[in-house]
Amino acid sequence: MKELNLIAATTFGLEAVLARELSDLGVTEHNTVNGRIYFKGDVRTLVKANLWLRTADRILLNMGEFKALSFEELFRGITEIPWEKLLPVDAKFIVNARSVKSKIYSLRDIQAISKKAIVERLKQAYGCDWLEETGSRYMIEIAFLEDRVTVTVDTSGHGLNKRGYRQEVGKSPIKETLAAGLIMVSRWRPDRPFLDPFCGTGTFGIEAAMIGMNIAPGLKAEFDAEKWQGFCPEIWEEERVAAIKAINREPHLRIYCSDIDYFQLKLAEKHAELAGVKGHIHFQKIDFAETGSRFEYGCIITNPPYGERLLEKQEAEEIYRGMGRHFPETFKTWSVYVITSCETFEKLYGRAADKKRKIYNGGIKCDYYQFFGPKPPRPKTEEPGEVLTNP
Repeated sequence: MKELNLIAATTFGLEAVLARELSDLGVTEHNTVNGRIYFKGDVRTLVKANLWLRTADRILLNMGEFKALSFEELFRGITEIPWEKLLPVDAKFIVNARSVKSKIYSLRDIQAISKKAIVERLKQAYGCDWLEETGSRYMIEIAFLEDRVTVTVDTSGHGLNKRGYRQEVGKSPIKETLAAGLIMVSRWRPDRPFLDPFCGTGTFGIEAAMIGMNIAPGLKAEFDAEKWQGFCPEIWEEERVAAIKAINREPHLRIYCSDIDYFQLKLAEKHAELAGVKGHIHFQKIDFAETGSRFEYGCIITNPPYGERLLEKQEAEEIYRGMGRHFPETFKTWSVYVITSCETFEKLYGRAADKKRKIYNGGIKCDYYQFFGPKPPRPKTEEPGEVLTNP
């Protein structure tokens, strides 16, 4: 399979960021539809996408699209796909289904009929009566949207947010891919100070450090497509070696993560160590209202408590008021970025955001509030400092 039809799936609201990432990988022609970016490439493109895309949830192989208003049309459409070009005779393939606004909506029936259609195609192609399914795994999805079927195979095999460093999640977890996307949307660059005053288990700070050190997010992961016939294990090895060589091991980073929860901070330190960035993040147990910095023109990027229950909501609202008092006064030249589901956040914070972006965090509808500080002058070389209490 020389030219592959590929899809990079992402969180709603991050499509433009992912498109920019693809362009940086050399994929200049792509098309965005419903949170998915369609593009073409060879096996090396597929490998680089899995290793390097920070905001993609999965990299899918697009096997075909067609309209189906009946199960007969579904069966026929699936059997017309040349499965033998991808699946060997011993392939272990699992069929999943989704259906939105379509006449065919029984997921169990979609799965059963599609599986049968693939089996029939492979039995005919390989001249056999039985498929053992003892080989490599192929995760197939049959997705209906307004009666149109998109058939994909997951080359990643797992969510690309699973970088391998986060073994335990905190009270208000945020996916690694979303955290990376929100950082990339911001004005933060590796030469600017970074602070997350509600760091929890450290996802924002770790993702910022990985960006600053140019660590490929998929470097430690294993992918289903590595084990597929014709998908060149030597290319996977070459690209991993290249990614290791590309790491900036002596970055000048000023990344600070703080929280009032000692146990969360310990998890954050553990996660940073697993990610290979521990020595480049300064952790501190401190209340957000006591944070300060001797640096200017930095960025605060944070995921404060949402308060989904009544008492927690009242506590969260008080925190937002405190943020509105403390950040503008103490971090006068800094930009502030906050993701929250609170629809009255701007009122509580005491200022309208310069820009906001709708986003979903684990199925919760949120807004990403962006308060821009002044642009910094040309960067100067400074030694890393610490997040300090106000003098």
